[in-house]
Amino acid sequence: MLDVMVIGAGFAGLSAARALVDAGKDVAVVEARDRVGGRTLNVEVPGGIVEAGGQWVGPGQDRVLGLIAELGLSTYPTHDSGLHLAELGGRTTRYSGRIPKLNPVVLADIAQAQLRLDRAARRVPLEAPWAAPGAATLDAQTFATWLGRHVRTRSGRAFFQLVTEAVWCADPAELSALWAQFYIHSGGGLDSLINTTGGAQQDRVVGGTQGAAQALAAGLGDRVRLGTPVTELEWTAERVRAGDLEARRAIIALPPPAVARIGFSPALPADRAQLLQRMPMGWTIKVNVGYDEPFWRTEGMSGQANSDRRALGTVFDGGPPDGAPAVLVGFLEARHAQAAARMAPKERRDLVLADLTAYFGPRAAEPAFYFEQNWAEEEYTRGCYGAFATPATLTRFGPALRAPVGPLHWAGTETATRWAGYIDGAIESGRRAAEEVLR
Repeated sequence: MLDVMVIGAGFAGLSAARALVDAGKDVAVVEARDRVGGRTLNVEVPGGIVEAGGQWVGPGQDRVLGLIAELGLSTYPTHDSGLHLAELGGRTTRYSGRIPKLNPVVLADIAQAQLRLDRAARRVPLEAPWAAPGAATLDAQTFATWLGRHVRTRSGRAFFQLVTEAVWCADPAELSALWAQFYIHSGGGLDSLINTTGGAQQDRVVGGTQGAAQALAAGLGDRVRLGTPVTELEWTAERVRAGDLEARRAIIALPPPAVARIGFSPALPADRAQLLQRMPMGWTIKVNVGYDEPFWRTEGMSGQANSDRRALGTVFDGGPPDGAPAVLVGFLEARHAQAAARMAPKERRDLVLADLTAYFGPRAAEPAFYFEQNWAEEEYTRGCYGAFATPATLTRFGPALRAPVGPLHWAGTETATRWAGYIDGAIESGRRAAEEVLR
């Protein structure tokens, strides 16, 4: 009998397994896919690789940065020089620095709302957001309701709509205002979440972020079993069984909707089951569009663009410092992802290229390659970037988020306290679950 069975070979599961192996435990990691890395995925393209999933790391993400260094990997900065482009509230502007050239009244409105939001977020306890002052009132409303009460201008509301789609891949009307504030506190403030230099999009991993997961898995050797989906899991106080594996304890390192697809025997406690039903995944289609050269750089553009009226609402320069391969990476998010998913592949590609052409000119209409990843269609993920709590979830069922159930322990970035939703949060959650098992 194994000491521990780890279900899921993303960063959470691999980090948990590594900590347990280092402590001398007999461990197996089972992964449904034929690869490791979870929501990170490197894809070979002409001239190199692109990242179809999570790809950024940034300041304050000490766990993932420490792991990268420990594995002998390195990072490089996201291309951030040149003019950015913003379309907001019917106005198009090119700007440098962090703040678009908007109407002063709109800028003041955004600033005061962000100040209120960051102040409120800092009052949400990361270990127990359901215990925040006024948590019940805050959790009973959507983030859209909160924004409606604190944002005064049309362009200000458009800005926060765009931010919500970019950060959570959801509409403000879908997520709890308490979850939004917890998440902002978890990531060190709204600026930290949305900025490139100095923020969560500052750096890239040389060779792609999935490479770090692959290096973790290599260190675990044949303890990692790929192509082994867990559909049924039996448990008692003393053991856990899935297929031909039996262990004293299990760490389940999956996003909430994936956990809900497992048949548990006996069934999970009602609070845990109800929690899983109230944490859907966001929806994004990530596109990597390659060119013969990074023409936007030579034209003085950074490759970064945002729009509140285009389907491709967020774009970055996705290439390395030398510009090879030259890539623009963009996101169809939330309602835009849903609408685009209903299109034929050529129609969706044409939509993306039309938006890139509007941003960067006619050369953007002639790519050398085009790759898209619809994470909602990924069988063992069913969305990205992460799950979020709908209204009244945290205050009613939040305590079940991390609480073990008999021999079952929970990991996954959604269970993290710092950098929830990010790779750093996934690593935190795996190590925390491993510590629970060892105790």
